[in-house]
Amino acid sequence: MVVSENELSVKQKETRRFMRVFSSASFLNDLGSDMIYPIWPLFVTEFLKANMAVLGLIDGLGDAIVSISQAGSGYLSDRIRKRKIFIWTGYLCGSASRLGYALSTMWQHLIPFRILDRSGKIRGAPRDAIVADISTREKRGRNFGLLRAMDHLGAACGVIISILFFSYLGYRNLFLLASIPSLIGALFVFLFIKDRKTREIYKGLSLKDLTPNLKLFLILSAVFALGSFSYSFLQVYAREFGFEEWVVQVLYLIFTVTASLMSLPFGKLADKLGRKFVLFLSYSLWGVLCVGFVLTRSYVGVVLLFVLYGMHLGAIQPVQRTFVSELSPTEYRASILGTFQMTVGLCALPASVVAGLLWVNFGMSAPFYFSLVLTSLTLALMLFVKEQA
Repeated sequence: MVVSENELSVKQKETRRFMRVFSSASFLNDLGSDMIYPIWPLFVTEFLKANMAVLGLIDGLGDAIVSISQAGSGYLSDRIRKRKIFIWTGYLCGSASRLGYALSTMWQHLIPFRILDRSGKIRGAPRDAIVADISTREKRGRNFGLLRAMDHLGAACGVIISILFFSYLGYRNLFLLASIPSLIGALFVFLFIKDRKTREIYKGLSLKDLTPNLKLFLILSAVFALGSFSYSFLQVYAREFGFEEWVVQVLYLIFTVTASLMSLPFGKLADKLGRKFVLFLSYSLWGVLCVGFVLTRSYVGVVLLFVLYGMHLGAIQPVQRTFVSELSPTEYRASILGTFQMTVGLCALPASVVAGLLWVNFGMSAPFYFSLVLTSLTLALMLFVKEQA
């Protein structure tokens, strides 16, 4: 079908408008969520008097809800052929949960609001499906990179606000303030995004709809996720290494800002040199990071490793989603993106548990050795993945 210049211009304008809205909403949501990140553990354990087991339960429950909500929203989005409602509702969930945190007077109150908070991730797969649908192959990596850049930039700004204003506002007022950005993001999506009309009928997704190539990529992503433990381990490592507590927060800012700065360039690089090349690079960066944490003996070296971690995030997060969206049949795109995010999320749970057990029983270096083995296996499997032409 021949597309006229006028139709092409309209589509390009729509794409730019959608990306502006999504980028702004992503920035605002992460601004709000990361305003509470530095104080969340202290809020639960000191302000509400819960112990570490309770903190682990609440955070673990949140991680599980994220995985389920991503897959569920992807499936429903494809089934009802609607995307927008999941996105603005997801942002509203995040905003409402922070209001709930502010009003909580005991740790038991946090559980329903934590579930509400992490259920807000229903926005992920439908939003990514829209971005994939409106993007040409030549700019798809760039667009996903832009979204991740704005996510990380919002997170960095949120942490800075938390550090600067917590002593003046206290827990409750800071939580109330953190609810506002996501509410604005929800309004942006509700007012300025429109679902595309389609007459296609959803026929249901089964394993036979996944190509062998996509199945292999899901498997290797799961393998990598099993060794890709939480960044909290890197922060604890830095603390054990001898950094002051406030410096550890600065290290968090360093890798967040690095990821923000690198996401868009890596997305563009994936458009020019291919998704597989950048993914191979991202896994290699993690492998180098593991070796670095085992061998480094200097403070400067640790700082540089946090920069490297930011580069790894900047490469892997946008390009993984780009690659999965392109390997997916269009009619199942949100379902498969949600399934991918659920797979990685579920593997992240045992990854941190195993890393913790290795740390306690065999020392700080043990998780990095284990992760290095799984990273090597991931790189080997990646050689057999074919990039879509």
